Amino acid sequence: MNIKVLRGNPTPEELAAALAVVRARAAAANALPPGAPTPRDSWADPARIAARRLPQPGPSTWARTYWPG
Repeated sequence: MNIKVLRGNPTPEELAAALAVVRARAAAANALPPGAPTPRDSWADPARIAARRLPQPGPSTWARTYWPG
């Protein structure tokens, strides 16, 4: 595995933290059995979008669909 810093000048601690995250993700991906589906992140779950009731039609409905309140 090759990692290259393109911008900035990270401290050794910052670089070690970034490498720890990358290695942990790689280990988790390798721990899955072959052919197993990868787990989905919760932000990509379509149920998250439809979890609340949609607003009634009206002049400002478009704004209320993305800004709860």
